Amino acid sequence: MGDKIANCRNGIAGLAQTEGIAVVRLASCYRTAPVDYLEQDWFINTVVKIKTSLPPTQLLRELKAIETNVGRKPSPVRFGPRILDLDIVMYDDDVIEQKNLIVPHPRMHERRFVLQPVCDINPDALHPVLGLKIADLLALLDGNQQPIEEIPCDFSSLSR
Repeated sequence: MGDKIANCRNGIAGLAQTEGIAVVRLASCYRTAPVDYLEQDWFINTVVKIKTSLPPTQLLRELKAIETNVGRKPSPVRFGPRILDLDIVMYDDDVIEQKNLIVPHPRMHERRFVLQPVCDINPDALHPVLGLKIADLLALLDGNQQPIEEIPCDFSSLSR
């Protein structure tokens, strides 16, 4: 919702300004069709590789605080429009199953808008549960579903 590139920039800046988090690498930006709830505008998606000293649950709390600071409000529609959505897609090779946190992200292998930017950073990374390379998971998706297009964005000043 709103200025999507600015929202992403603000989210990444929030990460970079959080103690215990260093932004290491940024993927390209992609304009992506909505998935699950289709009656909404396309999204802007990217992936950020970070180095963190925060344990996963504290990292998740920080991500939710950044979303709130950027202006996200609770939505009655699951997967509906939102200003910013920050998720932990992977946390090293850890597998985490807690009430409010599942890592790797439970639907990442089904989402072109996640796999493509992860491939920008490391196509050879292994999915810690499925044991497949991210590039191979991306290749398994139907090319006619989940359309995405790379768009210009320059967040390079936000990484270290």
